[in-house]
Amino acid sequence: MVRLNRIYTRTGDDGSSGLSTGERRPKDDARFEAIGGVDETNAAVGVARLHISEYPDLDLMLGAIQNDLFDLGADLATPEALEPPAFEPLRILPVQVERLEKEIDYLNRGLAPLTTFVLPGGSDAAAHLHMARTICRRAERATVTLARTAGEKVNPEAVRYLNRLSDFLFVASRWANDLGGRDVLWVPGQNRE
Repeated sequence: MVRLNRIYTRTGDDGSSGLSTGERRPKDDARFEAIGGVDETNAAVGVARLHISEYPDLDLMLGAIQNDLFDLGADLATPEALEPPAFEPLRILPVQVERLEKEIDYLNRGLAPLTTFVLPGGSDAAAHLHMARTICRRAERATVTLARTAGEKVNPEAVRYLNRLSDFLFVASRWANDLGGRDVLWVPGQNRE
């Protein structure tokens, strides 16, 4: 159980922060870059939810995603160790990725196929979902960088979740754009003449 009685502890004043294992690392460590990217994604999803009041189904999906993103942050904050930790670490599971895939399929089934790329915009909701998508992609890049760092291990489902989440946010943005009817489409070379 999480209990936060004091918000400031002064332990990070030296430029370090603690993982759930108690290990302290510099705040710019690759693991904290990944955790921070997930936190930014969660905040962006929260902002997007403020603009989708007319889409209660989508709001429920995004609420579940926000909870998953806290799970993902906990997963990244608990590096796999040679010796098992004193507690069962929270890990992203395949079922969470599979739920996203089902939700993508649900949202995508009414959308017209694309013939070009979509520019971020259209409705307020879609623009915010696109912003969340790009932040999610940054979190994914940071997590992949962490996974490629010597001596670090990352749950492969964490990377899969972020990859699928950015797909979900793209499809959700189109869905929130009147099933793609308000999508702003890229016109290649439009302003070259």
